[in-house]
Amino acid sequence: MSNTLRNDRLLRALKRQPVDCTPVWLMRQAGRYLPEYRATRAKAGSFLAMAKNPEIACEVTLQPLARFDLDAAILFSDILTIPDAMGLELYFVDGEGPKFRHPVRSAADVEKLAVPDMETELRYVMDAVRVIRRELDGKVPLIGFSGSPWTLACYMVEGGGSKDFARIKAMALNDPATLHRLLSINTDSVIAYLAAQRAAGAQVLQVFDTWGGVLSPAMYREFSLPYLTRIARELPRGDIQERTPLILFGKGNAAHLEALADSGAEAIGVDWLVELSEARRRTGGKVALQGNLDPAVLYGSPEAIHEQVRNVLASYGQGSGHVFNLGHGMSPDMDPEHVGVLVDAVHALTARA
Repeated sequence: MSNTLRNDRLLRALKRQPVDCTPVWLMRQAGRYLPEYRATRAKAGSFLAMAKNPEIACEVTLQPLARFDLDAAILFSDILTIPDAMGLELYFVDGEGPKFRHPVRSAADVEKLAVPDMETELRYVMDAVRVIRRELDGKVPLIGFSGSPWTLACYMVEGGGSKDFARIKAMALNDPATLHRLLSINTDSVIAYLAAQRAAGAQVLQVFDTWGGVLSPAMYREFSLPYLTRIARELPRGDIQERTPLILFGKGNAAHLEALADSGAEAIGVDWLVELSEARRRTGGKVALQGNLDPAVLYGSPEAIHEQVRNVLASYGQGSGHVFNLGHGMSPDMDPEHVGVLVDAVHALTARA
């Protein structure tokens, strides 16, 4: 496993150091839009069969890097590995997404939960990190990740995805102590999980607060923000020189940028509903910023993609501390050729002589 990175743009940008061009990686860059991914999935039989086999997880992680000049690999896994390891039994229904056989609905259900052992119940994730680091051999950094405590709780209480999040919002209103207990267990688990990924070789860590934006500002400050802050402050990441950067990404997090910038994380990922110029002004240079192209731009023509990339870069402006990404993940029906246009445009438009 090489410790020398041939491309360290991402690490430099996350530390707000100068770079030769803006680094770019994409949420869901390893996924169903790639024909080679679909072929691997057909052979493996299911998403979970791929995620739980370290060799296949490595193969899928590396697929987009063979096609595109990306500045990072991101571990192929799922945000719901933690609750699955807690015994909730994750499964997938075609067209409906993830489900749990044993959702968490009561204080008694919460009391049965415990932080999983990272090298037994979740060893397949750590083994995947180790295999990917070995195979990358220093080409680009590897990003490890987790779901946020609130986002994990959403799936755990709802039993899957949701349109209105009625069950978990009812728990927040009617039994907040139970929800806080669940969030506390989730936070302990996320800290242990990310620390184990770091120990296994992950060089950047990201927390996905996908459903933070469904909360009112007051409820976000009670049920999501304190737990994200705990992760940022308690996750062991090394000393200043060798510190492993932490990115907090949230869909719909624009109302909370100042608080997130004060959390202790190195970077904040933002969606496309806030201008990067505004995000930069409001975070005051405390953190790097990641984002924030609307994923739907990939349905546009190559010329339109190029123009929208230019707009995002112009909004961030001059100086270091920007990682180009989408404001959310890619969709399965996107054209791989368009992804190549995006990646190349970022590098071409930001190349520094």
